[in-house]
Amino acid sequence: MSTHVPESQVQAPSPPDPVHPTAPRPRRRRLVLGAAVLLVAAGGAVVATNPFGGRAKAPTLVGGNTALAAVRQGQLSSQVSQSGTLSHSAWADGTPYTVINQAGGIYTRLPSSGDQIDCGKTLAQVGGNPVVLLCGTTPAYRTISEGDSGKDVRELNNNLVQLGYADRAYLDPTSDDFTWATTNALEKLQDKLGVDETGTLTLGDAVFLPGPLRITQTMAGLGTKARPDQQVAQATSNARQVTVQLDASQQTQVKVGDSAQITLPDNRTTAGVVSRIGTVATSASGGSGSGSSSSGATLPIYISLKSPGDAGSLDQAPVQVQITTAGVQNATIVPVTALVGEAGGGFAVEKVDVKGVHHMVTVTLGLFDDANGLVQVTGNLSAGDHVVVPST
Repeated sequence: MSTHVPESQVQAPSPPDPVHPTAPRPRRRRLVLGAAVLLVAAGGAVVATNPFGGRAKAPTLVGGNTALAAVRQGQLSSQVSQSGTLSHSAWADGTPYTVINQAGGIYTRLPSSGDQIDCGKTLAQVGGNPVVLLCGTTPAYRTISEGDSGKDVRELNNNLVQLGYADRAYLDPTSDDFTWATTNALEKLQDKLGVDETGTLTLGDAVFLPGPLRITQTMAGLGTKARPDQQVAQATSNARQVTVQLDASQQTQVKVGDSAQITLPDNRTTAGVVSRIGTVATSASGGSGSGSSSSGATLPIYISLKSPGDAGSLDQAPVQVQITTAGVQNATIVPVTALVGEAGGGFAVEKVDVKGVHHMVTVTLGLFDDANGLVQVTGNLSAGDHVVVPST
């Protein structure tokens, strides 16, 4: 049977080692903790000024340095909060696409920074002849014509079908073979570009890159000599992504497919999903390694936007990111600040019944919501019960 102990005499014994990085040190009831609870998590700190994140009534003051907070039943999510950068995506390692020229002559047209170029459109002109952008990951390395086969031919076939110059019934977009159907479709593309309809794709006539492209920098100059293997420009895709440098100690908390909420510079929010996680940790001093991280080491996390239009024209913009890493649908939830360390280890909360009698209730900790200062507990508690927390 629980014994009523006056609140002023309730003290917590020396705490055991915390069971969670954000688990609070056991508090003494006479200690004033202030208006905000600072939760120190791996890689950063989170301040929770309202322990229920606006989803429950504020704690009821019971005098002195303590207040009452209602126990809640419902969904609880574990989250990682970090700053990030909104930009345009390119290669998987974060480097930009490189536009390489293979034609000879004089540059008569070049793209400018910020230009967006779709697949099948002119990327540049050499000697007045267009160099067309075709979408693919195999770079142009030879002249191809009817009878040839290979990955470059497959990418050409796919482009010709996707751009509407051939029907799938006549040209298989996954075929490695340059057939009469490829020749016929290529002649239609050449006619559209205003060049000779040869049915042959000569080296230098096209650049294969994942596209569409967004030009970030142009290296060549109008009127200068175009040389094979010369770098013309750098580019990204026009897809949007957010890059987060996650503390390497948190890498096991985040996985591909986790939901994210991105807060844009104007305080609008948009949804995202973790699309890729880097494998090489980078230290604060700039070194890198794939082994265990040292203090200050980070891993890049890439987040794609579910509604890219929400980002508008923003580029290299600072954003705030909250990644939801786990969830419980029907949890018993209390503020982290309600936890009190027990003498033999573990944690308890101080429950106050309808008659105002205080009881210490042992609880087992579950999922932590560091962003909102909440924790899942299992014990003799029900929704609507009240527990003691520091007053705010």
